[in-house]
Amino acid sequence: MLFIETTNDEYCQFLKLGELVVVSAPEGGTVRQALILLELVIIWHTPLLVLPSGHPGSSRFTMVVSAGDRITMSCTIERGTHPEQTVICSSDELAGMELSSHPEGIELHNIPSGVNFFKISSDGNQELIKPLQ
Repeated sequence: MLFIETTNDEYCQFLKLGELVVVSAPEGGTVRQALILLELVIIWHTPLLVLPSGHPGSSRFTMVVSAGDRITMSCTIERGTHPEQTVICSSDELAGMELSSHPEGIELHNIPSGVNFFKISSDGNQELIKPLQ
């Protein structure tokens, strides 16, 4: 369960087995930082904060979280201001790409040309993943 806190309300989002929990760092960041954020949210139930549009603190969110069975990446949203979990802040290069849960893993849609995917383990090892055609 995810707790989502806004200035006026608290939402509880229940996750089903196999749904995605995604961390985005639109300006870059370390895998370790993303893993720590995931642990805080998933294991320790740290609530997700949603700020009102135009809030000056929005720019301080270096990483944001979204969860659900389908998530769309967008560079036109203001990070940290969307309580709905169907969209996540991304870089210009990844805008429009969609991730969706699949019984055998993750499906990626609208993949921009020239994008490579890596499986990165918690110890930092990287493995290039070739998408199925």
